[in-house]
Amino acid sequence: MARANSRLKVLSIFGTRPEAIKMAPLIKALASEPGIDSQICITGQHQSMLQQVLDMFDLKAQYTLDVMTPGQTLNTLTAALYAAIDPVLEQARPDKVLVHGDTTSAMVAAMSAFHRRIPVGHVEAGLRTGDIHQPWPEEMNRRTIDLISDHLFTPTAESRRNVLGERLQGKSFVTGNTVIDALKMTAERIDQNRQLRVALDRQFNFLDPKRKLLVVTGHRRENFGDGFLDICKALRTLASRDDMQIVYPVHLNPNVLGPVTEHLGGLANVHLIKPLDYLSFVRLMQLAHVVLTDSGGVQEEAPSLGKPVLVMRDVTERPEAVAAGTARLVGTDPNTIVRGVCALFDDEQLWRRTSQTANPYGDGKACSRIVDALMGRPVDEFVAELPSRRSEAEEVHRQPMALRSVSSLH
Repeated sequence: MARANSRLKVLSIFGTRPEAIKMAPLIKALASEPGIDSQICITGQHQSMLQQVLDMFDLKAQYTLDVMTPGQTLNTLTAALYAAIDPVLEQARPDKVLVHGDTTSAMVAAMSAFHRRIPVGHVEAGLRTGDIHQPWPEEMNRRTIDLISDHLFTPTAESRRNVLGERLQGKSFVTGNTVIDALKMTAERIDQNRQLRVALDRQFNFLDPKRKLLVVTGHRRENFGDGFLDICKALRTLASRDDMQIVYPVHLNPNVLGPVTEHLGGLANVHLIKPLDYLSFVRLMQLAHVVLTDSGGVQEEAPSLGKPVLVMRDVTERPEAVAAGTARLVGTDPNTIVRGVCALFDDEQLWRRTSQTANPYGDGKACSRIVDALMGRPVDEFVAELPSRRSEAEEVHRQPMALRSVSSLH
């Protein structure tokens, strides 16, 4: 609740590009609220890519940390983050700290605030796979953050049921996901500005208009090693199709860049490109026929653009899109990936059913709901308009792990 004689001081702490995308519209909403003094601390895992997002949304950080070193382990990163964040909390003295999602920096920021008895708000709370090792270490991180948070801003009713089932002490709100706020703002900007659209499309002038586009993103830690080798095998097989072209903005992490470049570089209709800024990536998704990803955020964004999504993971903490029929789990088995992609390219009716826009993740008003909650005002919670197929979402969690990835889309 805002204090009667002064503004509520809110410090948002984040460090990766996906966090920045999801937090940017919220920070703009915080800044426009007269009762809130909003400040930003960036921890800097994706420094250059993160700065692109801040510039796009016209945001400036008050605190910038430099904690990344070559060959860093999760433990050394955690130790560096604790040492760097604590002095910021001492100087800023926020009334509340906001963190997003499930990164190590979010977990450390939340714990640092908890140690100083500063209330924590968790944006995108309540996501669960039920397997502490998948995704790793994110599943542990988000459970830890939820445990100590005072405000649990859950994106969906399903994620709220998760936190209620765990009897957590924080107060929960179904807000929708802030990424849909960011996506709607960005897509509308592209759609309404022909000159911008032409400029963005110029980056993709290598595309063949006669071929359907498969957009690929892959970067998750649990897929390092054999997982990425299997993904590359699948993409090499798919590249032999004459009706398909593949665009893969490759993450700069050597564990991704190395195998992807070695096994896919030089293939005629596989375009390995540098990571895109957010505007360009949204435009690329608009051009896609199918999206193949291991990203959590893309699982939310692509269905909102009416694009079928195949998820290269065995379990997902976002079962709502699976229930809605716009996302399917294919894991990293090469044959399963190939079958899943080919089914959507070969079966027009299946593609149409899967691409029907169903938005289980938000309506573009998540940020205003979070601001209302922080200010102690009534919150008009998000209600998704979905088919009555909740049992399918629950089934994603009930099935044995080996059965969680789909072997056929038919």
